[in-house]
Amino acid sequence: MEDAYAKSVAEVLEAFGVDRTKGLTDSQVEQHARLYGKNVLPQEESTPFWKLVLKQFDDLLVKILIAAAVISFLLARMNGETGLSAFLEPSVIFMILAANAAVGVITETNAEKALEELRAYQADIATVLRNGCFSILPATELVPGDIVEVGVGCKVPADMRMVEMFSHQLRVDQAILTGESCSVAKELESTSAMNAVYQDKTNILFSGTVVVAGRARAVVIGVGSNTAMGSIRDAMLRTEDEATPLKKKLDEFGTFLAKVIAGICILVWVVNIGHFRDPSHGGFVRGAIHYFKVAVALAVAAIPEGLPAVVTTCLALGTKRMARLNTIVRSLPSVETLGCTTVICSDKTGTLTTNMMSVSKVCVVRSVHQRPMTDEYSISGTTFAPEGFIYDAGGLQLEFPPQSPCLLHLAMCSALCNESTLQFNPDKKCYEKIGESTEVALRVLVEKVGLPGFDSMPSALNMLTKHERASYCNRYWENQFRKISILEFSRDRKRMSVLCSRKQQEIMFSKGAPESIMARCTHILCNDDGSSVPLTMDIRNELEARFQSFAGKDTLRCLALALKRMPPGQQSISYADEANLTFIGLVGMLDPPREEVRDAIHSCMSAGIRVIVVTGDNKSTAESLCRQIGAFEHLDDFAGYSYTASEFEGLPPLERTNALQRMVLFSRVEPSHKKMLVEALQTHNEVVAMTGDGVNDAPALKKADIGIAMGSGTAVAKSASDMVLADDNFATIVAAVAEGRAIYNNTKQFIRYMISSNIGEVVCIFVAAVLGMPDTLIPVQLLWVNLVTDGLPATAIGFNKPDVNIMTVKPRKVNEAVVSGWLFFRYLVIGAYVGLATIAGFVWWFVYSENGPGLPYSELVNFDSCSARQTSYPCSIFEDRHPSTVSMTVLVVVEMFNALNNLSENQSLLVIHPWSNLWLVGSIILTMLLHVAVLYIEPLAALFSVSPLSWAEWKIVLYLSFPVILIDEVLKLFSRSPRGRRFPLRLWRRDILPKESRDN
Repeated sequence: MEDAYAKSVAEVLEAFGVDRTKGLTDSQVEQHARLYGKNVLPQEESTPFWKLVLKQFDDLLVKILIAAAVISFLLARMNGETGLSAFLEPSVIFMILAANAAVGVITETNAEKALEELRAYQADIATVLRNGCFSILPATELVPGDIVEVGVGCKVPADMRMVEMFSHQLRVDQAILTGESCSVAKELESTSAMNAVYQDKTNILFSGTVVVAGRARAVVIGVGSNTAMGSIRDAMLRTEDEATPLKKKLDEFGTFLAKVIAGICILVWVVNIGHFRDPSHGGFVRGAIHYFKVAVALAVAAIPEGLPAVVTTCLALGTKRMARLNTIVRSLPSVETLGCTTVICSDKTGTLTTNMMSVSKVCVVRSVHQRPMTDEYSISGTTFAPEGFIYDAGGLQLEFPPQSPCLLHLAMCSALCNESTLQFNPDKKCYEKIGESTEVALRVLVEKVGLPGFDSMPSALNMLTKHERASYCNRYWENQFRKISILEFSRDRKRMSVLCSRKQQEIMFSKGAPESIMARCTHILCNDDGSSVPLTMDIRNELEARFQSFAGKDTLRCLALALKRMPPGQQSISYADEANLTFIGLVGMLDPPREEVRDAIHSCMSAGIRVIVVTGDNKSTAESLCRQIGAFEHLDDFAGYSYTASEFEGLPPLERTNALQRMVLFSRVEPSHKKMLVEALQTHNEVVAMTGDGVNDAPALKKADIGIAMGSGTAVAKSASDMVLADDNFATIVAAVAEGRAIYNNTKQFIRYMISSNIGEVVCIFVAAVLGMPDTLIPVQLLWVNLVTDGLPATAIGFNKPDVNIMTVKPRKVNEAVVSGWLFFRYLVIGAYVGLATIAGFVWWFVYSENGPGLPYSELVNFDSCSARQTSYPCSIFEDRHPSTVSMTVLVVVEMFNALNNLSENQSLLVIHPWSNLWLVGSIILTMLLHVAVLYIEPLAALFSVSPLSWAEWKIVLYLSFPVILIDEVLKLFSRSPRGRRFPLRLWRRDILPKESRDN
């Protein structure tokens, strides 16, 4: 029943055909069970493991690599190759793909855990009225129409409509669903609100929420998926994971690269059709197969096989650095997404605030004989920890607060007229509450005031253990006074009273809503001398003005405290006794903002990141918080910047678009609104980070580009998120954004480095094939270069130091290409040189080397007709390992020099020295040692078809490799000079990505 909140109790009971005094009959239970189903969240079918594995290979580049591996193996078998040589290349490719697939499967498996965690918020048992008798049944057996009784500490087992109340009030903590910072009072009356959200349905108990005060009966109106918790589950199921901006760019680039590779491979094969019949191949078919192998080698050269592994490694290294910043990364790609975040939608309660109600101001009457008649104190401390100081109106700290009569009696009343508990949790190392947040705030105030009669009290309290300190002063007053009788808080009275006895003297302490307490006060306690004087109209007006200031301008939750001396020996109190009270003081409390948040908000603004505060609380309370944290900086009028969910939904489409661009505060929201906000921002090309800690935040966390859960939050929120803030601190997000930007910059550098390397390999193989030269490099050598000799330096580039101004520039655009325009031209030039230098090394050995055959160049490019001509050299010379060894070594060494070029995109090596990144220097040394091992250790040399080099050959390798630094230095000089690169930009300003990707 969706509109039960708008119907009367009788209408709801009639709809289910149930008698509130007897409950459902057995036949009705069976009928309703068939009609409405069980009270469980259905088990969603998880994706089969084999489908998850296959999904990881659904990528064009991966498919090309698989095809290349299979073809390579088949061609090797056709040529009669056996053993390790036939399996090496395919095995290496499949190992790489398997490693990347494993990372993907693990990531997707973690995402499905959020739905399982949601079940933990379902109640286990329920007290149910059936056939006129109460019984305790498993909550899963509940059906709509069941009458259920709930009390303090009960977890609500299903969505239920209140039908009867057995206490003065019923209060429920529904923060996990709505994010409200305080418990909510429930009532029996129907609600007439239009477009009612969860917060407006004050007669509904929602599944998974907890009763914190009172006792009542309710009728079940929704079970399983038809509950508020069920709607959250459905929203999570409907939410598909979004690809990160970097992944989208890499996917687009991969698709484009695949098309280019296919074109070049076909071109090489077609260009050489005339050579298929060359005698050296032994026939047309064998010639076609030979050039098909060349095309496969070209595909292997063009695809950066090590790129996924290097990206994963760099992101993993970034997560380690972020862990030191108290940010636990659950999804590796989310690290990079932080770098381009444009909007942070932050949950208010528990993220921007401490979610620990604290007394921040106290107002007492100083004296009736001087103006102003009232004194105001401010209290420091923003958590439940009994740590903080009391300051007077001039900002001076009170050394001994109990010496002030009003503060002393405020402490007495707060300790005695209180049913909550404050305790220290040694496992979590923090102070925790049991009971109402407002009452715990008063407990903490008692501890901050201290005890009378001890000059050394502040320092003495600090010597206690945290467990003893939690309620030391409260226990003192509870030991001094004996509680005799209690009048519980009720909605109509709006106050609570307790009768206490001390030394044959009876005193009644009262606390409640200021208007309720002050209306029953006839006297006031003066802070100057502790005297009690009549409450005049002037004093009443001044107190009323202070109350309006606390509740209005400061949006504090206010309570008034009072006392009354009772006749000796009185053993009980009634409502009639709550008259002729003596006013003690007024306390104002709030869920305080975290101390670091204001600076963090300013950092976001300077970094071009907009912060939108999202909360279930009411508009005025949230606006007050936004003022305190600087979100409304320089704004006098909040119109157009602050919206409730219902106000936003009521806007016309054009105004809604304008509101999205200006919004700073989104209040009175429920879970669906949070997800709606994320989707709306994403349609405007915003990269959205959403923070949250409750079950209600899970759908939005999953939908956002990056979901950030709080470490103290619910398991559901953590499972649905991409990262978790261990310290629950919004300021940590800002540090994580800076780290994310640095990671992206370094990721971009090593991607460019690897792409320029692959361009060099493609140029090498393509030019050699077009010129008709022998194979300069074989596929297994290309794999070695791509994986090991390129992979290690590329990973080390991830340790480049971040730019100094990284948090003063705007976020990069989502559609910014990884390699585009002038940069693509630069890397084409570098890649072309790498390829030509590799061929030059190959040609040098045949034509000029003292150890080579000294062939004329014309003989080299006509090698395939060697067997059909009379030559002065054996044709077997073209199968010598030396020339390809020189080519491979040139390719490795030139890439080491090129790695140094990538210490910075535009800065010269004279400015940013190689030793600024010792990891890169170390990786270059390690790579060269590995390469030398391949050359000089025989089993490895045979495996990679290489041979040892002489000193003369090493010198020519260095001569051919070093100029890549000089070329890039010239190109960097042009990059630093806008006039210098104007011409190339006109030629190359189009992205290397395909048109459809650019248009997006």
